[in-house]
Amino acid sequence: MILQFGPDSAAMAPDFDPAAAGEEFMTYNPDLAALVEPDSPGMHTSETIDYVLILEGEVWLELDEGAETCLSAGDVVVQLGPRHAWRNKSERPAKLAITMVGAQRAC
Repeated sequence: MILQFGPDSAAMAPDFDPAAAGEEFMTYNPDLAALVEPDSPGMHTSETIDYVLILEGEVWLELDEGAETCLSAGDVVVQLGPRHAWRNKSERPAKLAITMVGAQRAC
């Protein structure tokens, strides 16, 4: 899938409608939306191996316990089901190409 993340600051704009944003998320990606933790916005864990290529812009990968890594166009991440969130701290959209392969945890 190709995902575009708007700047985090867009959610702070006076005209931002969180209910409409949540509804759009549920409409276009209900399986992922169901994984997002209500008490930790954006944080989620999936039973997948994820291959992520940053196509445009800059995005931060936040892992469990607050560890963060800044990624930019051309960077690649392979994840083996960690608890994580994507944050766009810049002022322009970031575009990611993501392939998710279903997997089961060994432990």
